[in-house]
Amino acid sequence: MANVSVIQRHAHLAGAVKLEFVNGREGKIAKAVLTAISNTRRGSGEAREEESTAIQWTLWGKQAENAAEYLGKGSHVNIVGRLRNNNYEKDGETVYGMAFTAEEIDYLDSRAESEARRTRGDDSDGAPSARNGNAEQSAPAASTRKPRTARQPAHADA
Repeated sequence: MANVSVIQRHAHLAGAVKLEFVNGREGKIAKAVLTAISNTRRGSGEAREEESTAIQWTLWGKQAENAAEYLGKGSHVNIVGRLRNNNYEKDGETVYGMAFTAEEIDYLDSRAESEARRTRGDDSDGAPSARNGNAEQSAPAASTRKPRTARQPAHADA
């Protein structure tokens, strides 16, 4: 079965990453599912239209675990992956489907934006996130580096 390469650029996550552990060939393996939405604007003036494309991606292994830890609703990402035809027979009928599997994922938010989203622990509706089935929030890690001043270059606080 042939795979088709898919690139989704400048997408944001529609919700929290859903992480689970499934049985693989060599034991349990992490599987994460996320929905990324890309907006495309066409036209100009009053004829300007916005078209949204939502793709549900599957991530595996360490990549899935990292996404569940560092990404949340609203996170900005670029995703490169593959589209696979996922047809099968059920009760004599052909069921047509497609599966998107991520091969590369770029985290576009800054570290500060990502940490703020995690420590806030919400899905922008005021409710605490229950990422990975655990509603507890972890305390942010204490930084051992002193903060930079606006005039100090990035390499000065090594």
